[in-house]
Amino acid sequence: MSHRPLPHPRASYAHFCPISTRWMDNDAYLHVNNVAYYSFFDTAVNEYLIRGGVLDIRRSTVTGLVAHSECHYFSPIAFPEAIEVGLRVARLGTSSVTYELAIFQSGAELTAAQGRFVHVYVDRETSRPVPIPENMRVLLDPLVVPDADG
Repeated sequence: MSHRPLPHPRASYAHFCPISTRWMDNDAYLHVNNVAYYSFFDTAVNEYLIRGGVLDIRRSTVTGLVAHSECHYFSPIAFPEAIEVGLRVARLGTSSVTYELAIFQSGAELTAAQGRFVHVYVDRETSRPVPIPENMRVLLDPLVVPDADG
């Protein structure tokens, strides 16, 4: 039997990416649609990698492909809220990274939603797994949280 996770506190995350919700993120129920959360997650990870100088989307020979993703929702958000996406790393493997992310309403202590996705790093030409480049590993290492599933 699976257990439903509880919202994590802000202090559980090592990096934050501010994002403004958009009018188009809302759905017919007047809250941000679930598909937008995955876009927020992707934005936060790639913002961290690009600003950290380890991902050049035009020239990098190594790229991350999503192998798994999931999200748990706790409270709704809606346009025009400002949000912050918390980022941490649950596992830093040889060729894969398990990112854990959380959506916080601006200033909130607990997550409105939290999830994870696994990037498998591959050679851009062959799509075969490759070791995570050392400069990326150095950038990600401070985000690793021991026993992040707790």
